[in-house]
Amino acid sequence: MDKLLEILKEAKPEVDFEKETALIDNKIFDSFDIVQLITQLNEEFDIEIGAEDIVPENFNSAAAIWALVQKLQ
Repeated sequence: MDKLLEILKEAKPEVDFEKETALIDNKIFDSFDIVQLITQLNEEFDIEIGAEDIVPENFNSAAAIWALVQKLQ
């Protein structure tokens, strides 16, 4: 989880990812941000995030992203 938070903070240093639960809903992350994040997650955690996993519920919070990473590992 620490590495994930590090990746997220690099992308958006102004966001408190430990508390934010609406990254997509509040338009903190746009589609370009998500594409970049997916690329980083795939490389860092040696996973493959498929199109079926690219839904707002999986990217609305750090906890949701981490749950996706763990599911795919």
